[in-house]
Amino acid sequence: MARIFCVANQKGGVGKTTTCVNLAAALAQAGQRTLLIDLDPQGNATMGSGVDKRAVTKSVYHVLVGLATLDEACVTSPSGGYDVLPANRDLAGAEVELVGLERRENRLRDALRASGADYDLVLIDCPPSLSMLTLNGLCAAHGVIIPMQCEYFALEGLSDLVNTIKKVHSNLNRELGITGLLRVMFDARMTLQQQVSAQLESHFGDKVFRAIVPRNVRLAEAPSHGMPGVVFDKAAKGTQAYMAFAAEMIERVRTP
Repeated sequence: MARIFCVANQKGGVGKTTTCVNLAAALAQAGQRTLLIDLDPQGNATMGSGVDKRAVTKSVYHVLVGLATLDEACVTSPSGGYDVLPANRDLAGAEVELVGLERRENRLRDALRASGADYDLVLIDCPPSLSMLTLNGLCAAHGVIIPMQCEYFALEGLSDLVNTIKKVHSNLNRELGITGLLRVMFDARMTLQQQVSAQLESHFGDKVFRAIVPRNVRLAEAPSHGMPGVVFDKAAKGTQAYMAFAAEMIERVRTP
């Protein structure tokens, strides 16, 4: 049975998609059968995986509204070695259509359960808002990975996200919990970032991943080449951080 994780944060621009794509590629390199589900209508995780969102004929939209199965819509990332359930502009209309459907918040969970594919880990890239799409991701997942920058406003948004996760756990998905917080775009030269990092460790303890992803130009360049950063430049500091993060994730999944 696959372990399913949402990568979520209600704040935009915090590296959710970068984390999803690079974690998926790093897990695949570690021998894990991995599926990346793009739940963002912008389709950045799809493009960052080397899949042309304009060329796909079936996407996560078709799966959510019942026009295709997950197995029919999945494609393989040519450079990453993991499977992708792609997204494109079609997904923007799914918000309205889902409202009138049965089990509207469980459409993704049902599709995953009906799939015949065999994965070790499933990663879900959620949009930066609490929408019906994000709710589908949270209802399908066992845990939430929260990428965040060590800045003051990030702490403000974190409390809102934690409350959202608690509500979904109480009302819709009893399996859901916080898997961990990943510090991204970290600059050790900035005192404020060190202070916020220390606050996170003090408050959340072992829920804070040991791996820290530094601010890294090579990670930012990789999507323009249609490949994950961990494939684009294996020597980059960002790559080493995501490889360490993948190893930590595998360790957590294997530990009961």
